[in-house]
Amino acid sequence: MEYVIFDGGSTDETVAILSRYSDRVRWVSEPDRGQAHAVNKGILATKGEIIAWINSDDIYYPGALSVVQDYFEAHPEVDVMYGDANHIGVNDEVLEPYYTEPWDFERFKDVCFLCQPAVFFRRRVVDSVGLLDEKLRFTMDYEYWVRLALSGARFEYVRACLAGSRMYADNKTLSSRVRVHAEMNSMLKEKLQQVPDRWLFNYAHALVDHWGIERERQRYLFVPLVSIQSIIAALRWNRRVTKNMLRTIWQWLT
Repeated sequence: MEYVIFDGGSTDETVAILSRYSDRVRWVSEPDRGQAHAVNKGILATKGEIIAWINSDDIYYPGALSVVQDYFEAHPEVDVMYGDANHIGVNDEVLEPYYTEPWDFERFKDVCFLCQPAVFFRRRVVDSVGLLDEKLRFTMDYEYWVRLALSGARFEYVRACLAGSRMYADNKTLSSRVRVHAEMNSMLKEKLQQVPDRWLFNYAHALVDHWGIERERQRYLFVPLVSIQSIIAALRWNRRVTKNMLRTIWQWLT
């Protein structure tokens, strides 16, 4: 097993801690161009057949890597395997299961049901489609799974809890929801030529939430604003509004 750590030049105690493990892991601490660049450096620095990355906040559960190894050895035709995961808190407590379901690419276009630290893939897919897109700040993992699927990679779901994804108020995804969804929509437009309505609705919800409009206490205002912003988003990214979106909005308003 190759275990490498790429730290983006931390100024806390990270380097001191890494130094204590220098006899067991390879590590580099230097400025990088963001998360995707750091992951790409790790992929290029290793030669193993099975690849995964885990961010500093997240964890693998005991036995996870053995499950992955056994599965890939038994299924040489599979390119990407993923398992279950939990959202965890600051003390590793389970907050809720991460929503995951069996692979269906059409469904995946609407819902990103892969938890990144619970995803593992063969090096041959990197040889085929390349590395992560370093222009992306928030959605590099979702974009990569979409790109792999479009290339014909075979995905399989394994019912085993492999990882924990840390959630707290100031982590990158939670603190930047509007920018996350805007980047998501732009990425999906590029990859799929059209942003699914569900992601446009999600963007509108995030935007109205960001304005401080509460869904339950201010429903009279929340619903019309989400409806209007959904239409604006559809025109922004798709240049049109689907009949399904209009039907859904009509149901909300009546």
